[in-house]
Amino acid sequence: MRFRLVPRRALRALAVGAVALAAASCSHAHTTVQITTHADDYGQPVGTQPVREGGDLVMGLSNDPDRLDPSTSSSLYMRYVMSTICEKLYDNDASGNLVPQLATALPKFSDDGLTVTIPLRTGVKFADGTPFNADAVEASLERHLSLPGSQRTGEMGPITGIDAEGPSTVVIHYSAPFAPITAALADRAGMIMSEAALKEEGKDFGDHPVCTGPFKFRERATGSSIVVERDPLYYDAQNVHFDTITYRIMPDAKARADALRSGSIQVADTMSPQDADALKADPRLRLLVSGSFGFQGFYLNIGNQDGAGKPVKPLDTPLAKDPRVRQALSLSIDRQALVDKAFKGWYEPACTPIAPRTSYATSADTSCPQFDPDRAKKLLAEAGVQTPYPITMQVMNVSDQLDYAQQLQAMVARGGFDLRLVPAEYSALLAAQKNGTYEALLLGWSGRLDPDGNIARFLTTGSSGNYSGFSSAALDDVLGWAAHTTSPARRGALYEQAVTLIQRDNPYIYTYRLRNLTAHSDRVTGIEVYADGAVRLGKAAFVSDRNG
Repeated sequence: MRFRLVPRRALRALAVGAVALAAASCSHAHTTVQITTHADDYGQPVGTQPVREGGDLVMGLSNDPDRLDPSTSSSLYMRYVMSTICEKLYDNDASGNLVPQLATALPKFSDDGLTVTIPLRTGVKFADGTPFNADAVEASLERHLSLPGSQRTGEMGPITGIDAEGPSTVVIHYSAPFAPITAALADRAGMIMSEAALKEEGKDFGDHPVCTGPFKFRERATGSSIVVERDPLYYDAQNVHFDTITYRIMPDAKARADALRSGSIQVADTMSPQDADALKADPRLRLLVSGSFGFQGFYLNIGNQDGAGKPVKPLDTPLAKDPRVRQALSLSIDRQALVDKAFKGWYEPACTPIAPRTSYATSADTSCPQFDPDRAKKLLAEAGVQTPYPITMQVMNVSDQLDYAQQLQAMVARGGFDLRLVPAEYSALLAAQKNGTYEALLLGWSGRLDPDGNIARFLTTGSSGNYSGFSSAALDDVLGWAAHTTSPARRGALYEQAVTLIQRDNPYIYTYRLRNLTAHSDRVTGIEVYADGAVRLGKAAFVSDRNG
């Protein structure tokens, strides 16, 4: 079968080197981000360690995921659960490299970059017993591209067709080369679903997901728990040890820490920096620490009135209409001081979507604007707005986020802003960002290895993840060229230009970059957490020399 999709709008005939960025350059100085150093501990595989077969692991999960549907999900916490039940074509390893998972090798690109060939594993079955093959891969990729409400469409590039060539090869056809596709297929766009389950469940697939993985879905009590059980049909079942994993929803970080110490849970994600030192010192626990490809900060609603991905309708407010107001807000934030105070130095300041210590990171595309509240006030005066200028910000109703938001509130007051905080549950924040029912919204992104996954999804005109309702023809062109060239040097230069454009308009204000803090009992081994943020439990186990 040949699947056809209308390509994204043709790239403008633009000589990228001639992009006029003089207007995009900010008049204020920049400072280089100071990186706080903590020793990384990603965990390690079970390997040859003696472990006990069986047992029931309980993880304290910091937020309730959205629907367990790889096509429509936008939640990090969904990725935790799906990492055990829904493998991808590719994955990241501990070193940040892309490696095959359900594929058998990295994709082969044609000389013109328009054809991408992916070889697949053979002899693999989904949890329902149906075969994993090229037809199933084709069906999943088509769904990611065409399902109404899919969050994956823009991540996969200008695809014109997908072919299953025999049972073990899939070919993707493009209208223009798309360099980030391998990285996209190492995330939810690469999760492959049972074709039979897709036909049976349709849009309700996320209520009863069926994929291939170490575990399979058993049940969910929304707001309470998700249970997965060992899948005997998994192709590497001999390296799966737990009988079940229960993800217990526990939004309060202190409650998760107390439950770890009591033994009622054995692993917990997103530990509070306030507890990190004590957890690290506890001999019964192990604290896993890793950097992040992602970023934290806040969306500013510029033109999202009808929902993300719908045509932009600019809001009639100074914050939405005048970039000077948004720039003033950015200049009112001392990112380093805020991180040090709010997070005890465990997190890092951030001002751009480019993660430090990655291949595209340069001083030009990771630097922060100088904290300058006096200039912020001048910009507000130039914009003709009364001060203090009020902004309503929705923030997750958990202690770390509320504490941070309150300190942010006090800080931006020096620049002429009256930040009004509205606590909300995580699910409500996800709905607000998609529907555009917010003015400012404090919410981050777990990050992707390729910069395209951290920028284009959120800031390209018409993208389903463009939650700010932002539209910039200049940025669209720069990001388009960056995606369609395979030269790392050229891509790096283009992302520097993209950052300059983003910092001119500030549709999203980047403020900090967390470090993934995951704690687990010393009764458990084989848990791993990489810079992509996902906690990997699929092949972990209880150690053999302990009871329980």
